[in-house]
Amino acid sequence: MEIISAATLLFLVLDPLGNIPIFLSVLEGVKPERRKMVMIREVLLALVVLVLFLFLGKYILQFLSLSQHALSISGGVILFMISIKMVFPVKRAGAYPDEVDGEPFLVPLAIPMIAGPSALAVVILLATSQPDKLMNWLLALLAAWFLSSAILLSSTHLQKLLGKRGLIAMERLMGMLLVALAIQMLLDGIAAYLKDIPA
Repeated sequence: MEIISAATLLFLVLDPLGNIPIFLSVLEGVKPERRKMVMIREVLLALVVLVLFLFLGKYILQFLSLSQHALSISGGVILFMISIKMVFPVKRAGAYPDEVDGEPFLVPLAIPMIAGPSALAVVILLATSQPDKLMNWLLALLAAWFLSSAILLSSTHLQKLLGKRGLIAMERLMGMLLVALAIQMLLDGIAAYLKDIPA
């Protein structure tokens, strides 16, 4: 997988457009002059977590005794479930109403909204599938994170520009692309597993 395709996959998984309403809802209780700093802090914390999983992914798999095939198949399943929710969203009563009180720190914005299970699974999969291209994956991660962060930091303006319907349409388009990528990841994992089965 080339840097551009890896960055595209990571960008779709990070789902910044889908996170805009949740970010704005969570930050409602934060003083207006602090919101930008809180958002910058949260996207940076998410980057730290993603980079750690990128470089430590191999050891996490070894510790949990998980095969790369299992990660690829489970990653495909998780991505598929998330992409289906993006295309056919379930109405939420609110964004973590019982969990957020005052200024958020790490949870729920950095984790799991940005560095969620699917994003972590993808970076581990990239790192373990082709460990010799770790710097390429880091560049792809930085590109996807930068674009996602720019969108999230401009969330107020984007919501005004695109409107609620525009954001929903963009997220559903991203979801449809992610469905295809999830199926491909799932098929690749199954094919690799079947290939390694002794005849």
